[in-house]
Amino acid sequence: MYLKIDQSKPNDVVAFGRATIDLYANEIGPMEDAVTFTKYVGGSPANTAVAMSHLGLNVGYIGMVSDDQFGRFITRYLSEQGVDTSHIAIAAPGIRSGVTMGEIKPGECSCFMYRRDCADLHISCAQLDEDYIASHKLLLISGTSLTHSPAREAVFLAIDIAKRHGVAVSLDLDYREGTWDSPEEASIYYTLAARQADMVLGTREEFDVMESLFHRGNKDDAASAGWLLEAGVSLVSIKQGKKGSHIFTSQGKTVGGIYPAQVLKTFGAGDAYSSAFTFGLLRDMTLDQALRYAAAASSITISGHSCSGSTPTLPQVEEYMQSHQYVLADEA
Repeated sequence: MYLKIDQSKPNDVVAFGRATIDLYANEIGPMEDAVTFTKYVGGSPANTAVAMSHLGLNVGYIGMVSDDQFGRFITRYLSEQGVDTSHIAIAAPGIRSGVTMGEIKPGECSCFMYRRDCADLHISCAQLDEDYIASHKLLLISGTSLTHSPAREAVFLAIDIAKRHGVAVSLDLDYREGTWDSPEEASIYYTLAARQADMVLGTREEFDVMESLFHRGNKDDAASAGWLLEAGVSLVSIKQGKKGSHIFTSQGKTVGGIYPAQVLKTFGAGDAYSSAFTFGLLRDMTLDQALRYAAAASSITISGHSCSGSTPTLPQVEEYMQSHQYVLADEA
């Protein structure tokens, strides 16, 4: 077992942080030419929570949404997808849920995020329920919750509660340019949180942001994993996009591959990967098996228009694995 998981706990995963609105263009092309948009629930931890629920995990959520139509839409959707929303709080009047505008372009996609003083950044220490966190096997933290207070302080308290009760902590760096006040601040708070996690996940570019102050110039995955493993992290996942991923534990390195995909948009691939990989770990799969599930879930998700709504069920993932060829990066 690569993570120490207390299987006696009644619930699987509790996600913490960003649950927002995604508005994705229906027209393919530059954002300025888009005319109509479809509304979805978005935000990395929300997408991952829905994806985990679709795979059959028992998932809870710690969040905050606006006291308006968007907030009600977010909470209702998560509940309909099987996510426990009993610990999603309502923000004070005038505080809005974040919004992301997504552009769909062949070969590339971009997004515009509106997160100034948004609802999920108002998650507070007082909101945290120790018994609720303690009832889960794993706490999933999104790095976007570290950008501003009071959510920043609530992250560190949630991690402390989890560690005191034997709940594994997974940190998804989830870096979003423009949401931090400075790159230096991102590097500091990512590093502080990562050193306390049991599992750290991110892209190579996200690790570069985290390491920009304390490990200047490093671009080597093994070196990135090395200082985290020395700090007590059990597993480090560095995603390489079309080149798969690299997993590091005290037992060495495992390379993850890819499945072919009909790509409509690149959004959501990392969230689908995180959900299925974590599913595999909680089900005591080998790293290679968990990586295959993660790759299949990612390939399915990026073929759909939304992030959360395009995440597959467990039978869909397993059928995809049977009908498509899995290729390691060095064999592609």
